[in-house]
Amino acid sequence: MKYLSLPDLKTRILPFYLAMEEYAARIMGEEDIFFMWQVEPTVIFGRNQLIANEVNLEYCREHGIQYYRRKSGGGCVFADMSNIMFSYITRSDNVELTYTRYTTAVVSMLRALGLDASSTGRNDILIGDQKVSGNAFYHLPGRSIVHGTMLYDTDMTHIVHAITPSQSKLSSKGVKSVASRITTIRQHSDISLEDFKAHVRHTLCDGEIMLGERDVVAVEQIMQSYLTEEFILGNNPRCNLVKHARIEGVGELEVSLELNRNTVTGLNVAGDYFLLGDLDGGLIDRLKGVAFTRAGLTQALEGVDLSQIIMNLSTNQFINFLTD
Repeated sequence: MKYLSLPDLKTRILPFYLAMEEYAARIMGEEDIFFMWQVEPTVIFGRNQLIANEVNLEYCREHGIQYYRRKSGGGCVFADMSNIMFSYITRSDNVELTYTRYTTAVVSMLRALGLDASSTGRNDILIGDQKVSGNAFYHLPGRSIVHGTMLYDTDMTHIVHAITPSQSKLSSKGVKSVASRITTIRQHSDISLEDFKAHVRHTLCDGEIMLGERDVVAVEQIMQSYLTEEFILGNNPRCNLVKHARIEGVGELEVSLELNRNTVTGLNVAGDYFLLGDLDGGLIDRLKGVAFTRAGLTQALEGVDLSQIIMNLSTNQFINFLTD
């Protein structure tokens, strides 16, 4: 695996690094690629999340915390200069296999420091029974991207107040608050931040690819798609019925439905689930104009394997979720 380096040491805004992942995935060859990055205090939320449900906008504005949407699924996280972000790009269409390979490598890297690391659930890496890393993934044609946090140290106050996870998410983890379920490298090791970064790079990578100034310009062009108000704010659909649940192995789902005479005229599927396929063509478009009954939904989704669109969600589970 090759380490992807920038030609300077500037700290850029978070969307630049997301665009850098896309550039590596779309432009570069078959090498597995990895890089680390750090940003000023920023909240980053998943592609299908509703910003009003996940981010304390008033707190962020008051404390100068930026907030951006990413193109992968999963939940909301906080990043700052003591929190290292990891990006991994590989030539693969098998997202689940890629994700497992990545988390296994990161766990081994942490264990090499003598830490009691393990992976669990859909996207967490733990030290002991506390989360030190949360990850998300998505794929472009022929390439998979995995990215996530690594809490070397961080401002717990900002994490607790800038992010507003639902109580059902906290309860499902068996904890009372965000702070009680996370930990940092610094709490378990006296290794310095720079030495830790060097250890990560030495353990995971065996060479380097250096971007040039033209590459940086190309990345900045891709970055513009992350900066539009439409992308950051996302869909806030009109609705007269909202269904919400946390489904084991899938994550949180919040479906907002617009109904006219019990017929679906519009819907939005929000949440921290992992998207594997075409949500619009494979699910949403199929349900528009359908009678909002079990029979109508079942007929519209006949032959559709929703687990290929939303990770671990069966078609029957989804119909039960909407109609129960």
